[in-house]
Amino acid sequence: MKLKFTISFLSFCFALMTSVSALAQEKATIKGQISLTNNQAADNVSVTLKGTKIGTSTDANGFYEIKNIKPGNYVIKVSGIGYSSKEKSVSLNGGDSIIEDFRISENSQELNEIVVNGNRKNPLARKETQQVSRLPLKNLENPQVYTTITAELLKEQVVTNLDDALKNAPGLTPLWASTGRGGDGAGYFSLRGFAVQPTMTNGLPGLTNGGLDPANIDKIEVIKGPSGTLFGSSLISYGGLINLTTKKPYDHFGGEVSYTAGSNGLNRVTADVNTPVDEEHRINFRVNTAYHTENSFQDAGFKKSFFFAPSLSYQVNDKLSFFINTEFMNNKQTNATMLFLDRAAPLRVHNMDELGYDNKRSYTSNELAIETPSYNLQGQMMYKFNDQWTSQTVVSRGSSSSNGYYSYLYEGTQYAPAEISEGIVLGRSMNYQNSTTLTTDIQQNFIGDFKIGSLRNRLVVGLDYFNRGMVDNSSNYVRNGNIYIGNLDVATVNQYLYNITDPTKYITNGDNGNLTKAGTDALIASAGISMNKTKQEVYSAYFSDVINFTPALSAMASLRVDRFVTAGDLSTNADDFNQTAFSPKFGIVYQPIIDKVSLFANYMDGFANSAPVTEILGDGTTRPRTFKPEHANQFEIGTKLNVFKDKLYATLSYYDIQVKDQVYVVYTATSQTPYQDGAQRNKGFEAEFVANPIDGLNIVAGYSYVDAVLNAGDPSFVGRRPESSGPRNLANLWASYKFPEGDLKGFGLGFGGNYADKNLIMNRNGVGQFTIPSYTVLNSSIFYGTEKYTLTLKLDNIANVDTYDGWSTIHPRNMRTVAANFSYRF
Repeated sequence: MKLKFTISFLSFCFALMTSVSALAQEKATIKGQISLTNNQAADNVSVTLKGTKIGTSTDANGFYEIKNIKPGNYVIKVSGIGYSSKEKSVSLNGGDSIIEDFRISENSQELNEIVVNGNRKNPLARKETQQVSRLPLKNLENPQVYTTITAELLKEQVVTNLDDALKNAPGLTPLWASTGRGGDGAGYFSLRGFAVQPTMTNGLPGLTNGGLDPANIDKIEVIKGPSGTLFGSSLISYGGLINLTTKKPYDHFGGEVSYTAGSNGLNRVTADVNTPVDEEHRINFRVNTAYHTENSFQDAGFKKSFFFAPSLSYQVNDKLSFFINTEFMNNKQTNATMLFLDRAAPLRVHNMDELGYDNKRSYTSNELAIETPSYNLQGQMMYKFNDQWTSQTVVSRGSSSSNGYYSYLYEGTQYAPAEISEGIVLGRSMNYQNSTTLTTDIQQNFIGDFKIGSLRNRLVVGLDYFNRGMVDNSSNYVRNGNIYIGNLDVATVNQYLYNITDPTKYITNGDNGNLTKAGTDALIASAGISMNKTKQEVYSAYFSDVINFTPALSAMASLRVDRFVTAGDLSTNADDFNQTAFSPKFGIVYQPIIDKVSLFANYMDGFANSAPVTEILGDGTTRPRTFKPEHANQFEIGTKLNVFKDKLYATLSYYDIQVKDQVYVVYTATSQTPYQDGAQRNKGFEAEFVANPIDGLNIVAGYSYVDAVLNAGDPSFVGRRPESSGPRNLANLWASYKFPEGDLKGFGLGFGGNYADKNLIMNRNGVGQFTIPSYTVLNSSIFYGTEKYTLTLKLDNIANVDTYDGWSTIHPRNMRTVAANFSYRF
């Protein structure tokens, strides 16, 4: 049935492309090449029909093409930042296809007031973005550090999932694979030593309980440091946030279809189709879609997903525009294998060698899967009052659900008698997930660019309302067997674990669980259902002002106030609480060479509203305890570079983040006592480089070092590196070269990889340490591309290295894989 649906959908896309192409043939086309006076190609130059919204940009070789033009008389205008502009009049008849070439010269005139939205030399260096600061700031004008991962880079690397895309961000590393469970089923990552999830889309809430599909991503912005002033506290962490910027409709017909096949049964089809809806090209429609199937490298496990993302833009007039983005995804997969180590007793094993785990074992079956359907709806209205002020109104609505079987494997002393002297015994706990989280967000921003006297001000003033509710009717958990991992023979393990006269309980092949759907349903049938309904609201107001004292010197001052209102569990008033938090942000930028070199410093704040905790006294009585907001403050200094005529972008920075007023709970046999005097300090260094040293060669590289320690708080962790901190040292590299001319023109090679230092995934007083070893994973690709198509062959994890991530857990990652991709553009 699903295959028929996929074929029908692809047939629909083909019919749509065919019908629109037939319509376009009745109209006219203009194409040609733009070159410089030194005969070099002029890439990313704007080519428009003057007085209309119709236009395009040149590609890396200076070629352009404008389709679907109504017959008539037009003026072609060629312009670009740093170039002289030229115009030419043309007359078009129906069905015409004319060639108009231009030669332009470089213009040294400074254009300091323009924010560049692209890069002439390196398509991997699209740093300019308004979403980081909610203001039109250049990267060198922004005192905050962020990494941009572009769609062009994802195509080069044949990226088919978000985890692989994020390997290109310095200082970001996976902690916990997507579980699919309700509320927080997306993957976790460590950013500047704090756990974070990908929760933002176009600067708005975009929650999911499963993995995200990259088909609709234009770029990913990994925004570093506590960012509560502009983004609040509900969906981000003290290390920063991950924001996905989606593809936008454009004003001419075009698109791309792609097919990827690879190891572990990978089959992936994507389509990206864009078309104007009206004759004036003011209304434009774009749809991105993907169908993905893949098996695991382990003995069981699979993933199937369908993604559909239509979007619409409407330029009503020069002042008013609308943008609507929608995303629908259904994902079905088995749980990722994660081994939870014992958190209460001294560890029996301390590294992967002592554990002796075979990473091919999944300890699940393909009958036990979970579905995580989600949707994300966004609408934006922009209205330009005048040259100084713009209004931005945005609304989003999202839903993320979990339906299916969730399991986890937990080591516990209750599972392993003392006689089992080697290895560990884990109990499998399972439940049936049935939950839905709904989010609503409404923002109103007023964005100004004006002068007070001689001082230029760029100001955003905003209001934000956020609502999150969750309905959870999942079953309670049941035990479904034990798992032994170690070097003892099965007979010995069974002798100590089970009555020797009852062979039905015996562990065989390391596992004695019932992994059939029927067997699991029988266990869950008597477990009962846990019914919960929660609600949270946040009312916020904020402003951020960037003042230019001189063209080279600017300062940022920002402030947010949050009113946090939560009903918690709607069945009780015991956890209801309201709270107000203030979050400031300051920054200063000095550019000794304007638009080339900047020196910056920032002070940033993040915060968290701590829910009430029930204190249990030694005599068995209880009382509610409430707490003030928890805060994290960052001081950071660094430099940003854009030198050698856009051939090198670099960011280097040192940061120091201090968290205070952390809430924690100390447990004893008779009491449960909460405190709010915890303190943590994370400090580190980050470096990022995006370079285009010669034509055709593009390099993306990064390095990060983070030192983290819990200075006060939970006695189990005080004085130790928090388990969410990830590896101390991380490095990433990707370099690609495409032959720009000669017999090998169009051919290219790519090479790179990731290094991660050893990682203390368990690091507790009394319990001890478990260390995941360091690793270096190398990847490579070879590709051939023309104006219309690209063929890429990608090899990941060339040396077939065993790699793991974890956060008091052990999760095995993919081994060596091969993928081939064919893309056709029209």
